[in-house]
Amino acid sequence: MTAMEQAVGAGLQPKDYKSDYKPIWCPGCGDYSVLTSITKALSVLGVARENAAVVSGIGCSSRIPAYTSLYGFHGVHGRALALATGLKIARPDLTVLVTGGDGDGFSIGGNHFLHACRRNVDLTYIVMDNQVYGMTKGQASPTTASEWEGSKLTPHGTGVSPFQPLAVALAAGANFIARGYAGDPNGVARLIVEGVQHPGFSFIQVLSQCVTYRAEQREWRSRVRPSAKEPTANAARASRRILDDDGFTTGIFYLGSRPPYQPVTATDRTLADIEQRFVI
Repeated sequence: MTAMEQAVGAGLQPKDYKSDYKPIWCPGCGDYSVLTSITKALSVLGVARENAAVVSGIGCSSRIPAYTSLYGFHGVHGRALALATGLKIARPDLTVLVTGGDGDGFSIGGNHFLHACRRNVDLTYIVMDNQVYGMTKGQASPTTASEWEGSKLTPHGTGVSPFQPLAVALAAGANFIARGYAGDPNGVARLIVEGVQHPGFSFIQVLSQCVTYRAEQREWRSRVRPSAKEPTANAARASRRILDDDGFTTGIFYLGSRPPYQPVTATDRTLADIEQRFVI
């Protein structure tokens, strides 16, 4: 029995974090496993349901808040990190998870992704990357390889270099950077636990196959491999590892040490303190 399996059962079980709504993802979708990973991680962490929130944008993976029994917010396209940042700053006592996909997070939400990394608020961002727009019927996404010819909109490939999430996260200032694979739900759960426990902005890319529009992703299972290297706190070393990688190595690539951003808010002051600021 693993340490994770021993920890589960000390409080709420993973099933206790799931709602009564049944997921409607396509058969074979990796997001089923990621949902399982999230509930396992919360059980290991021993988080009370009223002390956690899941925020999402738009897309297949962004349905996750409805499938949990936590507080949740299913927001607008690309704006999940902005919503989650405001929530965490207003309620620093909450465990805040953000879930989304590669289109939601790196296309329309790309600007928010950059600044969430830079601000380093204590959030955990889980991106289910299937390298395609699944909800809108299979168009190329920001992480789609330039030569992919599977979409009717780009029958000869996009001709555009794919977005590199881990490299961008490191350059923008994320404090925890990791990659997991949906076919290894226990491994992803461990990454989520470590991401939540690590102070600051934690980014976890999860390779989550979409076999409906990209059947070739069934081969990911034979390509994914765990990293043979320990996580590093050295940004230059992490950069070399990320840029030299083929995108199929899993594990933690970077553990930063920047203190999380937490501004002083009105809730940190008494009314007299606030009134004093307006004295002429």
